[in-house]
Amino acid sequence: MKIYTKTGDKGTTALIGGTRVAKSHLRIEAYGTVDELNSYIGLVRDQEVNKSRLAILKEIQDRLFTIGALLATDPGNSKMKTPDLHEEDVTLLEQEIDNMTAEVPPLRAFVLPGGHQSVSFCHLARCVCRRAERLAISLQEVSEVEQLVIKYLNRLSDYLFALCRKMTQELGAEEVAWKPRI
Repeated sequence: MKIYTKTGDKGTTALIGGTRVAKSHLRIEAYGTVDELNSYIGLVRDQEVNKSRLAILKEIQDRLFTIGALLATDPGNSKMKTPDLHEEDVTLLEQEIDNMTAEVPPLRAFVLPGGHQSVSFCHLARCVCRRAERLAISLQEVSEVEQLVIKYLNRLSDYLFALCRKMTQELGAEEVAWKPRI
């Protein structure tokens, strides 16, 4: 099997279900951003500080492939079975958030991204996650998007923020509070 098919050489691609759309279509932008997020999660997973979190980060990457498949499916035009997302997937993120939040000092101000390269990678993932969420919401305004996709992406960005804070603590990095100039 060849990697290239040449079917997209004119700027279109096929959704799951066979419908061809422009590669600039909002649906493609949404699942492409989820793919970008998945790559950033891989980068976060590869950081030495996250050795103890390999399983949860791989689980998140698997769920992002599921979300990508759901977003890549032409609503009502596919007879293919796609993987599914469950409420328990969101609950798992919430439990992880609660565990990490209990181990770091209370948040009293906005935090500037940075402090350590590994933490910065995680902040980038968080920002891409928020963009993926916004795109899924935009897509939902014009087409069917499973509500659990948006809920998961929303909770995942919260998880990534909590992970940034936990990584900062574990790395002994400085967490810099934003002090607005007034």
